[in-house]
Amino acid sequence: MKPVILLSALFVLVTLSGPGALADIERRTANNGNLVMEDIPEIPQSIVADLNRYQNVRSAGFRDWTEDGQGIYISTRFGDVSQIHRVDHPGGARRQMTFFNEPMGGVQRRPESNQLVFTMDAGGSEFSQVFLLDPANAEAVMLSDGESRNGAVVWDRKGERIAYQSTRRNGRSNDVWMMQVDNPETAEVVLESPDGTWWGGVDFDENGQHLLVVNYVSVADSRVHLVDTKSGEQRRLAGGGDKTSVNLPIAFDKAGEGFYFVTDRGGEFRQLAWQSLEDGSEPAIITGDIPWDVDEGALSNDRSRGVFSVNENGRSRVYLIDLKTRDYAPIENIPTGRASGFTFSPDDSRVAMTLNTSKTPSDTFVLNLGKQPLESAQLVRWTTSEVGGLDTGSFIEPELVQFPTFDQVDGHPRQIPAWVYKPAGEGPHPVIVSIHGGPEGQSRPGFSSTYQMWLNKLGAAVVIPNVRGSAGYGKTYLSLDNGFKREDSVKDIGALLDWIATQPDLDKDRVAVYGGSYGGYMVLASSVHFSDRLKAAVDIVGISNFVTFLENTQDYRRDLRRVEYGDERDPAMRAHLEKISPLNNVEKIKIPMLVVQGQNDPRVPVTEAEQVVEALRKQDQVVWYMNALNEGHGYRKKENRDIYQQAAILFLREHLLD
Repeated sequence: MKPVILLSALFVLVTLSGPGALADIERRTANNGNLVMEDIPEIPQSIVADLNRYQNVRSAGFRDWTEDGQGIYISTRFGDVSQIHRVDHPGGARRQMTFFNEPMGGVQRRPESNQLVFTMDAGGSEFSQVFLLDPANAEAVMLSDGESRNGAVVWDRKGERIAYQSTRRNGRSNDVWMMQVDNPETAEVVLESPDGTWWGGVDFDENGQHLLVVNYVSVADSRVHLVDTKSGEQRRLAGGGDKTSVNLPIAFDKAGEGFYFVTDRGGEFRQLAWQSLEDGSEPAIITGDIPWDVDEGALSNDRSRGVFSVNENGRSRVYLIDLKTRDYAPIENIPTGRASGFTFSPDDSRVAMTLNTSKTPSDTFVLNLGKQPLESAQLVRWTTSEVGGLDTGSFIEPELVQFPTFDQVDGHPRQIPAWVYKPAGEGPHPVIVSIHGGPEGQSRPGFSSTYQMWLNKLGAAVVIPNVRGSAGYGKTYLSLDNGFKREDSVKDIGALLDWIATQPDLDKDRVAVYGGSYGGYMVLASSVHFSDRLKAAVDIVGISNFVTFLENTQDYRRDLRRVEYGDERDPAMRAHLEKISPLNNVEKIKIPMLVVQGQNDPRVPVTEAEQVVEALRKQDQVVWYMNALNEGHGYRKKENRDIYQQAAILFLREHLLD
């Protein structure tokens, strides 16, 4: 091997040997050797300069209030990864509190204190540890064991104990643990997971004797349990039984006699409900007249009122609720977009949230509340994140369309929703079909410098479908791709290609598919079935073989994925999964492929990328491969993300536009 120094990267020619070795691999590294690129050409400086502004967009997500309620904690990035910052007034300077090489996970302020607990992993491994931060001196102390996977931290109301999820007991089970924070040696299990499903604490009651716990079995099956924190005794409050349902707890009510939660029991959509703690109690549905999913909610500290958001066809609508009368009303002065992370100030006079719109990145906004429970007042923007000098006012907003697919509902073709961004000009424009992951995810309109970059720099239209199996459209739609119906969602992409062919301003002969995680599987599967109708494909941390994926994904999440994809230990299901896996049909892929992976990915192991890259090379297909040795399920470090985006633009220019 002969190394050749070129710019800042190291190039190595590696000669393949053995069956199927048809060419040399050109390998180079960047970012201190952490980013390995194979057969990816050197990025022209013109592309680096061209994308610079799009790659220097920041965000400032809300994390918590300060103890006195006069300031806030946010996460934003001034270096390579997001860190915790403090802001003391609207538009104020962001004062950095943490200085780690890894991004923050969850962040919660300790009640009656300005101390924070946060979670952080190493290299994208997702084996997060729990830390206690003293903002006064920026010192952080690890509370967890340094080896297990930990998260879902919740404080008791006195700020003495935390409940958290951990795999510490056996490395596989997602148990609920509890700890006296000032004495981490007191950590102990309060609920042992009896299987491989996920368990996590949500809210302590006022005296700390009971803990609301959610057991997440699948996207369509979650249960609420009540745990006695002293005896460990538990009982199921909602979910389970013969019929699966979604039951996601929010918090105990004021008297501690019941709890508020989101449930789809008895209907298509997730509704806000209240239920007594008494045995045999049934839920009282509060928002039954809203034909959309309730996304999330929060209660005031005094439990007199609450706030919740509804996913209306991908856009958030935010409501205030009087918890005494259970009357609710929408807040009209919140811009159209996606709202999340609702948190009442310590005195309950304000609600902070993270708001993302098509023309503004995620920033922190605060709603100053009126004296009446349903009286909303002024919305104040606390942070204004940098957008690289871009004129976001000129950003193109998406149009919501529906296209017919192969099956029928009530005698008519089923309609699949999609968001469509179209560049300026008459076209016909090349098309990038961007497919979300999950599979139970949902593509929602919002700020995307990536999509705007494609629109502006490639002149490409961007089409973002929510194929069957997507969340947000009712539980029937959510279940349409389960088990043996997996490839029905791939057929929806075929129907989308049919629809594109009917649009005079879209070029049916220049279409690329792009997606990550499960979206990466969809990219590979679409390449198998529709290579004759596609020009290129970008697969990011995608599943190439369901059987090897299920066998090699981390132990703590294997059972969760079996519920969605099928159990590979069942002979009939195993045969089906092998049949539909792109790796076993790779000879049908006839288009250039860019494969992007993180070495430490605990969800979709690096072997999923390696095996499909090897198979494509053996049949002499064009394949560019990028692997970050310090990343996991997606790229969180800016230096890696920048090069990946530059490579993607170069790849699409060469193979989609040409």
